[in-house]
Amino acid sequence: MGTETALDWLTEAWEKALVKTQRNAVRIGAGFPHASQNGVYQLEAPHWWTAGFWPGMLWLLYNDSGDAALRSLAEQCELRLDDVLNEYVRLDHDLGFMWMLTSMASYKLTGNEESKIRALKAANYLAARFNLNGRYIRAWNPWSEGEDNAGLAIIDCSMNTALLFQASEISGDPRYRHIAEAHMDTVVRDFVRPDGSVYHIVRYDPVSGERIEGIGGQGYAPESAWSRGTAWAIYGLTLAYHHTGKQVYLDTAKTVAHFFLANLPEDHVPFWDFRAPDEARIYRDSSAGACAASGLLLLADKVDQGQAALYRKPAIRILESLYRNYGTWDNDEEEGLILHGTSHYPQAQNVDVPLIYGDFFFVEGLARLREKGPFYWE
Repeated sequence: MGTETALDWLTEAWEKALVKTQRNAVRIGAGFPHASQNGVYQLEAPHWWTAGFWPGMLWLLYNDSGDAALRSLAEQCELRLDDVLNEYVRLDHDLGFMWMLTSMASYKLTGNEESKIRALKAANYLAARFNLNGRYIRAWNPWSEGEDNAGLAIIDCSMNTALLFQASEISGDPRYRHIAEAHMDTVVRDFVRPDGSVYHIVRYDPVSGERIEGIGGQGYAPESAWSRGTAWAIYGLTLAYHHTGKQVYLDTAKTVAHFFLANLPEDHVPFWDFRAPDEARIYRDSSAGACAASGLLLLADKVDQGQAALYRKPAIRILESLYRNYGTWDNDEEEGLILHGTSHYPQAQNVDVPLIYGDFFFVEGLARLREKGPFYWE
């Protein structure tokens, strides 16, 4: 496998990702893909939580290639999301995933003032989800009659807090940062176990704020270790350190990273849950590997120089394995870039298929290795 200095595969991987995405763009256009079924990315409604990943990937590839067609599609996706932002009723905690990879990306790359305003609107809606007593950003909404999830928070939202940190930086108003820090302090206290594994969901009493229980969610069981949740924590905690300089975020990110890396199989791409029993542990989650790799590369940049290789080298090994062992470069019948993602094993949804967020983080990881920022979370 490659090392920090032997990245002969990197340019080839980037070019293949670009060519395949350009080809996919002819069919997908300004749509919102989520999972590939039988080789074709299924398109979701604009309010679906994955809506930002396709345009986010288009922006990443545009930033290096200058392909105006990719930029145009990314901008069209952003415009399509206006109805979701203005309608309000379909918004939940994933505002960061949706508007950081569209509006924040556009603002960072082009200086578009309308995009900046959209990102700030999204940040306001996200901040409004903060539960003061529990010090957490509420997950989801009651999508069905009688559903009560007012007390739920999820590890995924570690990534969404980057929108709030950036809203403070852009606006000069510290209130967004206060909320983001409060939520991330809760992540450190309530989500991360001493061994570095994490809970997907934690339930609180929404009135008193008291922690009630950890819930398995998309993992196998409450005390298991869902690999994508582990990746969200690595990346989200490192971003929180990037934006605040608070040492506890960096230390906790390192603890989670060590757990993740210690539990990788021989090809460096994780199973969907590190603690699932053997009969349920047959599927990988390439999206977890890709997300963790990009987060590990950022982590490598934040630690002392003597520690950087501890995170950079494994990140490179993950990305190279995804390229060589999971890539679909010679398969024109498959739109996904990397195979073997697992979205929601407990509900048997999109198991062992390409996932758009896996593709996004794979391309973002390559962009980090190529030093082709800016990166929208930062």
